[in-house]
Amino acid sequence: MSKEATLYLVCGKVASGKSTLARSLAAGPGTVLLSEDVWLKGLYADRLETLSDYVKYSERLKVTLEPHIVCLLRAGLSVVLDFAANTVEMRKWMRRLFEAAGCPHELHLIDVPDEVCKQRLRARNAAGTHEFRVSDEQFDRITSHFQPPTDTEGFNVHRHRAEQRDPTYG
Repeated sequence: MSKEATLYLVCGKVASGKSTLARSLAAGPGTVLLSEDVWLKGLYADRLETLSDYVKYSERLKVTLEPHIVCLLRAGLSVVLDFAANTVEMRKWMRRLFEAAGCPHELHLIDVPDEVCKQRLRARNAAGTHEFRVSDEQFDRITSHFQPPTDTEGFNVHRHRAEQRDPTYG
């Protein structure tokens, strides 16, 4: 018996381990991983210089991918969205996806202290293993917009506390 198609969402600060967890969630059969950073770099790398640029191109990407994601879910494939579910507005978009597809969802919240994230971020930047480099200043600016999900939003939240000793997680 195959598992019902599910939309998997990830929430956590920069370098908290969202992409690592997303890859793990996508390892199962019948599961597709869609990574916002991979798509943004491939489509708009030469235009992404500011946070405003990210917001603009991320919105274009969401509008473009929305019907495709719903089709994948309706076709019985699970989808792992490696898009940061870090604001109420982003989660509203994600809710539209699983509601339109009529499928269950899981919102995976990764709780990691800022300093651990920054350590991981610096290691990731030094290794060049991520699509984008993010400075400590950019981390602080992005993190100022972080809104963890609340019970009133009605998501099926799975909480993760990542290992603090692993600076490469995420």
